[in-house]
Amino acid sequence: MSNHFFDIVRSRLPADPAGKTFLETPEGLRWSYADLVAESGRYAAALVGLGVAPGDRVAVQVEKSPAVIALYLGCVRAGAVFLPLNTGYTPAEIAYFLGDAEPALFVCDPGKLDALKPVAEQAGVKQVGTLDAEGEGTIAAEAAGQTGDFADVARSPDDLAAILYTSGTTGRSKGAMLTHDNLSSNALTLVEYWRFTPDDVLIHALPVFHTHGLFVATNTVLMSGAAMIFLPKLDPPRILSLMGRATALMGVPTFYTRLLKEPGLTREATAGMRLFVSGSAPLLAETHREWQEKTGHAILERYGMTETNMSTSNPYDGDRVAGTVGFPLPGVSLRVVDPETGRAMEADQVGMIEVRGPNVFKGYWRMPEKTAAEFKADGFFITGDLGKVDPRGYVHIVGRGKDLIITGGFNVYPKEVETEIDGLPGVLESAVIGVPHPDFGEGVTAVVVPRGAEAPSEAAILSALESRLAKFKLPKRVIVADELPRNTMGKVQKNLLRDEHKGLYGG
Repeated sequence: MSNHFFDIVRSRLPADPAGKTFLETPEGLRWSYADLVAESGRYAAALVGLGVAPGDRVAVQVEKSPAVIALYLGCVRAGAVFLPLNTGYTPAEIAYFLGDAEPALFVCDPGKLDALKPVAEQAGVKQVGTLDAEGEGTIAAEAAGQTGDFADVARSPDDLAAILYTSGTTGRSKGAMLTHDNLSSNALTLVEYWRFTPDDVLIHALPVFHTHGLFVATNTVLMSGAAMIFLPKLDPPRILSLMGRATALMGVPTFYTRLLKEPGLTREATAGMRLFVSGSAPLLAETHREWQEKTGHAILERYGMTETNMSTSNPYDGDRVAGTVGFPLPGVSLRVVDPETGRAMEADQVGMIEVRGPNVFKGYWRMPEKTAAEFKADGFFITGDLGKVDPRGYVHIVGRGKDLIITGGFNVYPKEVETEIDGLPGVLESAVIGVPHPDFGEGVTAVVVPRGAEAPSEAAILSALESRLAKFKLPKRVIVADELPRNTMGKVQKNLLRDEHKGLYGG
């Protein structure tokens, strides 16, 4: 038995791995494909040396650097399960993930070690290592002492390669289990569908702790022999300056709203680019139209989620229709059904979106009941998204069955924020909603009902939340109300709140 994912990577390496660039940074670091194989081999050997066994989880909360890619691939090659965590998570949030996943190793930023090591020890994690934004730390030092010639640990297509945590609107986060085949099959499909070749150069400015930056962007480059310019974060002027050397950009809608404010964004500046991809959150049709007017390029919007990787995409050739997410990708089945009866909906009828294919995850970590509830008997996964398929076959996402908020490409689950707010002095109850925001897609907004006459101020609530929630989860505004609108069953009608405050951010 072979290492399924990395065997496919090896089979698709460029003819001259030492001469072909895989990754470069603006600071001058360059890794060839041969360098990548050697670096990931060193990290794999370091993990094995630290006692990480096949199937063990390796939890990672570190700043973006090329070393993170080597660590990710090193985990896969060592037969371990890579578990990336958002860099914005607080120690209180990290405690839950470590307790739930029970990793053999936790890797964090050296600057957070003092705060996180006790958390890891309390969760029973035996080993804690460090890795910083420069790619330095105890894990890097362990890897530097290894040779790059590593014999990959055998893994089958169905073995786990990664766990990415996602949440529902109730309860705590769920670990989505992704297999070697989930990752490899989806990457190979995207390479073909989006026409990636060794001549491509991708501007990579996404985070690498979620599926978009880690799997969609990185794995597509890896499986096509292309190159990427690796930026630490979204930097619109720098991205614009790199377009003369690049051919593709993958981003969230915020990338495009920010770039549209750059005076240098013109048809001439983007003439060498062949592909702009947007995902992780809905792209406004207005942004799509403005981008096309300014650059001559139609943004290609696609649809996926942590549990399914990418499921649909607007076509490479043909109409990229604003406000739609295109067609199901090859090998992916998608249907829209009545959420109550399961009956298939006709064209243009709204229902629950369900998908099936090699892209769809194995289930939720240690949650067999939740897994069983989310899969139909015929293998279709219930996405929780409401949508429709128009007569031309284009898929439209029209809303969410759950009250998930997507802000700047990040998922925020209202229940988690509400729980923190409701625990504050002077708060009776709260409702957290997503309101249209011109920059972030949706702005996290809290409507708070005070307990008694003295309502806590907006500043006081935000200040209290700062140490409890990641920055992207913090409300952009806190609105005090006498009561929350409810239906006859007592359920808060968030749709009425969203409608009432839809103009709050001018969106």
